[in-house]
Formats: sequence, structure tokens, C-alpha cells
Amino acid sequence: MRELSVVITVLNERENIAPMIEALGKALLNIDYEVIFVDDGSSDGTQKEIRKHATDRIVLVELRKNYGQSTAMTAGIDHASGKYVALLDGDLQNDPSDIPFMLQKLKDEDWDVVAGNRKNRQDGMFLRKIPSKIANAIIRRMTGVYIKDYGCTLKVFKKEIAEDLGIYGELHRFIPVLAKLQGANITQVDVKHHARMFGKSKYGLNRTFKVMADLITMVFFRKYIQKPMHLFGTLGFISLAIGILINFYLLVLKVLGQDIWGKPLLILGLILLLGGIQLITIGILAEISIRTYFEGTNRKTYQVRRIFNGQEEKTLEHY
Repeated sequence: MRELSVVITVLNERENIAPMIEALGKALLNIDYEVIFVDDGSSDGTQKEIRKHATDRIVLVELRKNYGQSTAMTAGIDHASGKYVALLDGDLQNDPSDIPFMLQKLKDEDWDVVAGNRKNRQDGMFLRKIPSKIANAIIRRMTGVYIKDYGCTLKVFKKEIAEDLGIYGELHRFIPVLAKLQGANITQVDVKHHARMFGKSKYGLNRTFKVMADLITMVFFRKYIQKPMHLFGTLGFISLAIGILINFYLLVLKVLGQDIWGKPLLILGLILLLGGIQLITIGILAEISIRTYFEGTNRKTYQVRRIFNGQEEKTLEHY
């Protein structure tokens, strides 16, 4: 087992491969490392360029098509053999020279995740920096995970944390939240950031809507993944109660001889009544699904960091 696996997802980054490998070689000179390039369906010859540099420590994982960055990261982590895992973008905007410091901090201070914060970000102000600051503030507020820079790919993990992240869809933007769901201790350090020299950015304003959709998923995971009835049941009972009150009020009016048929208030009352019943039903079904998931896969609803019996301390990789 090597000490460190560096997972780099690439999509049409042919010109960045050689400089990246050279930079990694200089930065990780005193570390037993491997580099896992995950090619996510490149069409510019990126795969051939990586093969030219392939050694026992330079590995290419070539996906059959473009699956997206989250899936590519998962593939890289699955093929990593290191005790620790570093995630890095393939565009050379993050600097590999920051990795040794982050790795040492993780080991010396017993962090589970050390995340990078692009202090002097070399990107466009209006299309990248401002939207990123707004998104980071919203994510911090809604998830309760206080990381300055969610968009910085450069992170170093303990292997057991990286393996259990469960990065699906486009959830790579929320890796700190996914790690926190496992009870991981997370810290953040300032890292260098460079302007892109080769290739084109794969990001644009269109990702804003994807981030917002994924944020809703993350808020649910963070707060209600083990107790979905607390969300759906609470909303359902509130809706049901308001619907009952409205319909009781209209019943009184009807008894007093007033015509209530077709009134907007009647329609609202019925919608709230039926909506409340549906939300409660969804909550029950979600509870059944969660119980089936944990019991059917023998997964625990908790994770143990370490065990100390008075004589020795044992760190558990999986429990």
C-alpha cells in the first residue's frame, strides 16, 4: 500500500498532462505516492498523452463515456491504493506543491479531511468569483458546514472517509457536507491558485441551477437522512391541521346557511387536507426505505472513530 493516492479527473486536458506530472513529481518527491488519472470521455487525445507517461505510479482509468466529475472521482477513489487520498483538478489551477503540507497537517493534527481554500483566486470576477461567493454563503447557511470554499477540488482525506463519501450525480461540490455526514473532522487551509494556461474551463453559469438542486438534496441528507418522518411528518401534520381548521370553519358557515361552494378558501382547505395526508404517507414510505437500506445492507447508523480499552487505542477503518 502506498502512502498517498492522488486522484485527478480530466476531460480534454491533453496539454496539461505533462506539466501536471512534472509538478507532482517535484512536489511529492519525499512521499510514496501514485497518481490516478481518470479520463472522463476526452476527445482530444488526453488518454494517449497519459499513456505516454504511464509507470507503476502513473495510472490511467479510462471511462467508456463522459459520466461527469462526481462519477469520475468515485472511479478514481475506487482504484486508489494509498492510505490517504488527495483530489486534484487536471487544469493546473490548483498547485500540487500544497499537497505535502495538507497531508502533514492531516496526519499531525488527526484531521479526517483537509480542504483547500483558494485565497487569491485567479478567475473572472463576475462569471466565477461573485457567483461562487454567493453559492458558498448559501451552502454554509443551509447545511451548517462552515467551509469557506466549497468549489476548491484540492482536498486530502483519510482513505476510509474518501471511500464512503457516496459521490453521486453532481455531488462533488458538496464533498465537505458528505464527509460531515460521516462525522468527519474537517479543517481548511489556504492554497495557491493559478490562472488556466491551457484548455477551456468546463464550468459556466448553467451549473447554478444544478448546484441549487443538489443543495436541496444535501440539506435533506444533512438533517433528515436517518429521520425523514421528522421532515415530511411535520410538514404533513401542519398542512393537515390547517386544512381541518379551514374546513371546520367552512362547515360552520354552511350550517349557518351561507353558500360556501366554489369559494377559494374551500379549494385551499381541500388542497391542504389532501397535501397533509400525502406528506405523511411519503414520510412513512421514506422511513420504511431507510430502515430497509440499513438493515438490508448491514450498515450501521453510526460510525466509530476509535476504541480505547485502557491499554491500547485502535483506529477503525470501517465499522
